[in-house]
This record gives sequence, structure tokens and C-alpha cells, in this order.
Amino acid sequence: MKLRRFRCWPLVLLLVLLQGCAYNSVLIAYPAQLADTKKALNSAEPKATIDKLADGINSRDGLLYAEEAGRVAQIAGDFAASKDFYQSAVQDYEKFDDKAVISLSDVGAKGSSLLVNDNVIPYRGPGYERILLHQYQALNYLFSGDMTGALVEVRRSNELQQIEQQRYESSSKTVQQMENGTVSAEMDRLSQASGNLTSSFLSAYSYYMTGLLHELLGEANDAFIDYRKAAQLAPDNPYIQQDLVRLAKALQMPQYDDFRQRWGDAPQPGANQGKVVFIVEQGFVPYKDSFGVPFTINGNWQTIALPTYRENYLTPGGDTINGLGTPLVTAPVVNIGALAITALKEQLPWILARQVARVYAKSEMARQAEGRDGQTVGSVLMQIFNVVTEQADRRSWLTLPAEAQIAHSYVNAGNYQINLLHGTTEIQVQRGKTTLVWVIDTGNVTRFYTRLI
Repeated sequence: MKLRRFRCWPLVLLLVLLQGCAYNSVLIAYPAQLADTKKALNSAEPKATIDKLADGINSRDGLLYAEEAGRVAQIAGDFAASKDFYQSAVQDYEKFDDKAVISLSDVGAKGSSLLVNDNVIPYRGPGYERILLHQYQALNYLFSGDMTGALVEVRRSNELQQIEQQRYESSSKTVQQMENGTVSAEMDRLSQASGNLTSSFLSAYSYYMTGLLHELLGEANDAFIDYRKAAQLAPDNPYIQQDLVRLAKALQMPQYDDFRQRWGDAPQPGANQGKVVFIVEQGFVPYKDSFGVPFTINGNWQTIALPTYRENYLTPGGDTINGLGTPLVTAPVVNIGALAITALKEQLPWILARQVARVYAKSEMARQAEGRDGQTVGSVLMQIFNVVTEQADRRSWLTLPAEAQIAHSYVNAGNYQINLLHGTTEIQVQRGKTTLVWVIDTGNVTRFYTRLI
């Protein structure tokens, strides 16, 4: 058959494009790929799938697989391995930053995305993921005994909060919201599902961790500054309020009287007491779903597939910690599910613009596949191909927790049996020192990691 008579050449071309794409989410939704990993994390063998994740680090989605592998190792308590995986992800982000010229591979990926779907584009996580990456790397350093390394990472996390916010505000001015009733209604629903969170980039969690590390290193003034930033983002958290009142008093800050009147005086440590700080992470961040917007072009049905979140994700209540004498109730410091939903809402105008361009490109290919007599086998195959490949980009860092809470208290020196969620652990408290307890609950399993500082 002569090439000029072969009306199905666009289909053959696209099938060739799909070769080599099977390793990412072109045809298989990413949440389905991570199902076994999340199941393993909720079992006695949390690292059961880590080799598979590590194998994906050399793919176009390598940044995402490095994040997932790092979090899996971290949940399992392998902080050294987690540090290496996270460093790989950090390097990938830096490569995105350093690219002054678009490479041919990027051009090919984005060009083929117009013919297939957004999953062909190499993964670059949203801003909140990059910020959390450095924060979790800080926890690796902290629980490995490197306080200085931990402080470097949380400072970078805080710096990125401002950079990502500025980048979003700048880029949002260059894209116009496209008129589409279905999409507008979905964005409104996402706003309600996230509790009308105004930014996906700013998190009290990062500022609180920086303040805590500054205080542990004896840098009270710097700690006060970061606790104030954390309080602006989590104004109802009583433990951050207590930290501000206590430091304002110790540093003789002019804000002390105002803080004390608003929140009451903060407890002070006794002569034989140490401080216990709890960081409690629960569940998994929600995964993306999709919704479709069907319409016709030149008489052919086309469908735009856009990512979304189905669940409302409002901040949950606190959990009770028993074993310290007086029950201690945690308070939310970040709702990562709400950050994820807000990030998607911020990105939807860009996603919609790409999807519209894709629909027209596919429509043109379907038109070229038609013969003189109208509908041909090639045209029908093209329409089937369009339906199969029109998949929303549902990739995101899925081993992150759904939310994090904090609590702290001064208690007498000694050993304590702690009961929280689905587990128990024994901690040691020493006079004048801080016992940091990191709790990770994945649903049926609660893991405890402690550090005496």
C-alpha cells in the first residue's frame, strides 16, 4: 500500500509514540500503580515495594518515584536510605531550575502530550511537594543526629514557600481563566473541599519545625520569628501560641502582654522537668480522580479529561495522648490534603489550556483519517484512540500523610509508656532536655521514632 493512501498513518504514529511510555501513567492511572505500596506501608513489611519504586527513578517520572521511595524508607525508619532517595529528588528539581534552554527531549514530550495526554510530560511536582521534600529531609537529618543539617533543610523549605508563592502570583497573571461552566463549577467545589484555603504554598508545619530547631540550638530570637509565622498560618493552634507567649516572656519582647492577654500565660518547666514534643502524622494524602467534559468538533465526539479530587478534606480534630499523667490532645498544624486540592485548583487554568489544544490536535488527526466518502476505518480508529488515551494526569506524591498535628508538655524526668492511636511506645524524659516523638500512623499501623535532644 502506498503511503499516500494509508489513511491510518496518524494512528500508527501515535502507537509508536506510546512505545516507551508504559513505565509512566500514560495508560495506567498513577493511583493504581501506588496501591500496592500504600498497602505495604500499612503492614509489617513497609518496604516490600521499594525496589520497584527505585527502578522507576531513571524514568521520566523519576522525581516522583524518588519522592515515594524516600517516604517509604522514612516510614520504615531507614533514614539513611530515605536521605539518598530524597537527594535524588532534590537534584531533579534543581535540574528543572537550571534549564535555560528547552531540550529536544522536553520538546518531544510536550509535543507528544498534545497527541496523547499530559502523562507524557516529565513529572515536576507542585510547589507544596517540593517544600515538604526539604522538610522531610530535615527530619531524616534530625533523627540521624545531625541538627545542623536539619536546620539547613527546613530553612530551604521556608525559603521555597516564598519563592513558590511569588512564582504562582507571577504566572497566574499570564493565563486567562477559560470560560467553561463544568470546569468553573468543579473549581468552586474544590475550594469548598479544601476549606477555602487561599494558598498551597504556605504551611505552618515548616515554620514550626524551623522554630523548634532554632530553639533546640539555643537560637531563641530566630525561633520566635518562625513561631510567629507559624501562628499566622495556624492561628488556633494552642501549642504554637504557648511557644510564642513563653519566648516573648523569656526574651522580654514587647508583644508579651498582648500574647498573654489573648492566649493566657504559658507553662514554664519545673526544676526536674523535661519537654516532650509530639509530631503526629496520619493517613495518606488523597489521590486525584478525573472528570470529563464531552463535546463535538466537526461532528466528531471529543472528551477532555481533567484531574480533580472527589472528597472534602477539612481539618480533623485532635487525638489524645495517654501515659504522661494528664492526657494531652494534639492540635492540627497542616492539612496536606487541603494543600493538594488547592494546588490543583491553582493549576487547572493551565491544564485546561493544554487540554483544549490537545482536543483540536486530535480533531485534526481524525479529520485527516477520513476518506472521501466520510467516515472510514481510520476515522473510527482515531476516535477510539482519542477516548482511550484521553487520560487526566493523576500523578502526585501519594505516600505523604493526610495531615499533621503537634502537642507538647513539660513532665517530670523519667520513663513513660505512651499510648496513641493504634500503638504504644516507651519514651525517656531527662531534666532540661527535649524528647521529640515522631508518630506516623498509616491506618492500621502506628510507628514511633524518638530523639532525646
